[in-house]
Amino acid sequence: MPPRRGPDTRPPAGPSTRINEAIRAESVRLIDHTGENRGVVPVGRALQIATDANLDLVEVAADARPPVVRIMDYGKWRYEQEQKAKQARKHQSQIVIKEIKFRPKIDPHDYATKKGHVERFLRNKDKVKVTIMFRGRELLHPERGESILLRLADDLKDFGTVESKPNLDGRNMVMMLNPLKDGPAPSARSGSDTPAAATPAAAPANSETE
Repeated sequence: MPPRRGPDTRPPAGPSTRINEAIRAESVRLIDHTGENRGVVPVGRALQIATDANLDLVEVAADARPPVVRIMDYGKWRYEQEQKAKQARKHQSQIVIKEIKFRPKIDPHDYATKKGHVERFLRNKDKVKVTIMFRGRELLHPERGESILLRLADDLKDFGTVESKPNLDGRNMVMMLNPLKDGPAPSARSGSDTPAAATPAAAPANSETE
């Protein structure tokens, strides 16, 4: 019979989790390390089977009658759970919101340049806040800003989706774009490939009255 392992020096289990000799029930329903249900056995027998496999006996359903226990490498399992939680937190913390500002009167070159910036942000999995800044009497024609935002969303549909549609907020109109979860669509082209002629034409400079 293999000798019993020494005291478990790994991080303590949570308050609701008992392992090995900390399990108090006299009889338990045993699930072995292969996933087989061994039925109800004395806890001493379950501990011996876990010891023979050089694994831990973990109480996974303390409220059951009798409690359900499982044979596993508890330290490895906890490590894997911690790594998964760490990756989830890391992914969550990596979400960045970038902002690009447009004017309702923008020439094709500037539009193409700013669109390229938005595309790059979306490729990098960042959210993008696109803002149209109105000045003076430009607010009398909010549809001009909305037209630019909707055109931008359509031009970049292979890279991102609209989270919130154009919305007037004070003197600004804002739209939020989310990157595609699976990355750019196969048919996506870089912003530099988009002909400048496809971008909105600038409004006449003398049409603005402050």
